[in-house]
This record gives sequence, structure tokens and C-alpha cells, in this order.
Amino acid sequence: MQITTVQSDADVQGILTLQQKNLRKNVPLHVQVDQGFVTVEHDPVVLTRMNQAAPSVIAKDGDTVVGYALTMLPEFATDVPELLPLFDLINKLTYEGKPIYDYAWYVMGQVCVADGYRGQNIFDRMFQHHRDVYGKRFRLLITDISANNNRSLRAHNRVGFESIHEFYDPAIGETWVVVAWDFEK
Repeated sequence: MQITTVQSDADVQGILTLQQKNLRKNVPLHVQVDQGFVTVEHDPVVLTRMNQAAPSVIAKDGDTVVGYALTMLPEFATDVPELLPLFDLINKLTYEGKPIYDYAWYVMGQVCVADGYRGQNIFDRMFQHHRDVYGKRFRLLITDISANNNRSLRAHNRVGFESIHEFYDPAIGETWVVVAWDFEK
């Protein structure tokens, strides 16, 4: 098992393949409750550009991508319409008494570990690699998680994320938790 960053088009395709298998619309409800799910379906061209700007962290078993933690810089906010509200919200939030936009930050665009590889510390190792790769460049890593995705909330908390805001999205009838990981802590 290797934890690395995206190096090729094949790695991007591996992310997209794993993403498809774990999209909420493709995962039965009982599996969603137990194992979690992902909500955003990324465009291959946009995902490629995101990885050229700041490579995402991936877990590979041989040549197969079995986990990913997407790096999404703020300049890509308009390229993924589903995440634009998150970026708009982040620019209105504070952290430790200062506006978040005063910090160097980026967004975890999505994280996923393949079925059969969960519970093997891959999630934690990918996030540690994020900190190793981006910890000197950024102070905060931010994302939002469906309040219904208990597995993801617990895993993010375990590696060091803390809740900084919650909001209800009436369009989909769901509560979301905005979490941040301060690389200086």
C-alpha cells in the first residue's frame, strides 16, 4: 500500500472510478449509514486541472487507486458548482477570532476509501500525507460533511478536524458540518 499524490491521468481515472462506486446515488441506504458515501461527482477535466495545480493525495494498491483525499484550491470554487456555496460560506466564517480568508487555506474536495480497504488506517495516512505535503504552504484544511455521514464525521475528528460551523441546506433537506484542521496544532 502506497500513499502518494496524483502522478498521472491513470491516477485521476482511478479517483473517478472509485468515486462512481461510492456516490450516494449508487450506494444502498444501509451501506450509506454503515460505511458512508460521497456526494459530488467531479468532471474529469476539472479534476485533472485541480491535480495539476495541487496534486491530491491517493492510496494505491499496486496500480489501483483505493483511496483519495482531493485537494481543492479556492480558485476552483466556480468549477464545481455543488461546492460553490461552501466556498462562499468559508469566506464569511471566522477561525480563532479572525476571518478565514486571512489564513492560507484549501478545501478537502472529497475523501473516500474503497470497500475492502476501510479500517486499515488508510484515511489517517492520507490525511497525514496532506499535512506533510501542504502543511508549510497552508494553515487550514477545510471541508463540510453531511451530518448524516457519521463514519466520516468520526474519522475527520480522529485525525484532528474540529467543527467550526453547521448549516441546514433546505434545497436537499440536510444539515452539514463545516470542519477545519489547523496544521499548526
